[in-house]
Order: sequence, then structure tokens, then C-alpha cells
Amino acid sequence: MTSPSVQAAEIERHARLPAGAGERFTGYGVMGLPFASGHVLALRRFPASSIGPAYTSVWHRDPAGRWEFWQDQPDDQACSRYFSSALAGTRQAHIELDWASESTLQITIAEAGFTWKVTLGASAATRALNAIGTLVPDRAWRAPSVLAVMGPAAGKALRAGRVAMIGKAPNGHAFVANPQRIWLIAKSSARLGDQHLGPPGPLGQQARLGDFWIPQRGVFAIGRAFFSDS
Repeated sequence: MTSPSVQAAEIERHARLPAGAGERFTGYGVMGLPFASGHVLALRRFPASSIGPAYTSVWHRDPAGRWEFWQDQPDDQACSRYFSSALAGTRQAHIELDWASESTLQITIAEAGFTWKVTLGASAATRALNAIGTLVPDRAWRAPSVLAVMGPAAGKALRAGRVAMIGKAPNGHAFVANPQRIWLIAKSSARLGDQHLGPPGPLGQQARLGDFWIPQRGVFAIGRAFFSDS
């Protein structure tokens, strides 16, 4: 399989919205990464968005359970459109993404003193799930009955805890997540101001935002997302 950096670059150049009604996105990011310290991080980069310009969003949960999103577009044109009721706050900021190698991505928010590096790796489970994903018809990626089975199966195969590809976001929107190609995060380090977040590790209680569960180990995905009012 082509490296994640090459695939991300291809999406940046040629991202297209999936067909259909509702609010739609194409892109890539870290579905979630928990740290043994209790911090949680996630990343969304959508070069194609039906609600406005391309945008990037970094999600952070502190050990006390407070979520905050940084994003480079206003609240109504970014992830907070769907998750704001569960957040302590949002901040609009410039977010830099830099592929330091074929499999290493660095995320920087200079004004917040935030740096985060992730190195991606494949495993027997990710290879199998990616191979299966290429065989799934497009209509099945939107079928609740199929996704209700795929999510838990992926979570078990990846040893990532509960994974949901359908559900309700905190603001009441129904979501469908299509992680069509995935990698595990083999290594990661992050710093916020003068605080190092420590090593990745599963939480005592799995984190979630509405029905969106944060995997108990780091997962990077390329795919699509859909939101609707019903």
C-alpha cells in the first residue's frame, strides 16, 4: 500500500465530496489517541467539506475530562458544529501539518505552544481490514446495518476498545464515519506549553463524545464522514 503521506497528499490535491445528501467530508486524521496521563488527542483534516472551506481541527481532552477544540475555521464550518455542546471551549488558530517522513506527521499550533508528532505503522489487523475495505461496495459504507457490525469488529481486531461508525454527535446530528484505510500509531509524543503529555496508553474508562468513541489505542484513518439532522 502507498505510504500515508503520499495518500494524504493525493487527497489534498484531488479531494472530492462523496455523493449524497446531508453534510459530507473527505479527508484524514487521527481518530483518537489516549495518553497514560489521561490526556486525549485527535485530529481531523478535511480538504473537502460541504459546509465551507477545507479545515483542520485538533481535539484535546485533559485528564479532568474537559474537551477543547482548536480549528482554523469558525465554529459553524468545523467540527464544533457537531460537538460544541460537549466542549469546554473552542479556539480558532493556525494549524500546521508537516509530513517529516513517509509515515511521520507533525502537528503544530504555535500560538498554543502545542506540538504533536505521530509515527504510523501497519499490522496484520490493519492490512486485513484495509483489504476488506476495498471489497465493500460504496452503498454498504452508508448502510447502518453493515456499519453497526463493522465498527465493533474493527475495534476488536485492532484491540482498540469500542468503535462506532454510526451514532449521534453531542449536538444531535446523526453521523456516519467511513475509515476506509487505517494505520496504527506506533509512536507519538506531544507537548502543550511546558507540559509533556507523556506516553500513549489506554484510559481506565474509554473516552467518548456522544456516540463517537475514542479508540483505546491510536488509529490514523483516511476516509469520509457524513452528518445529518435526523
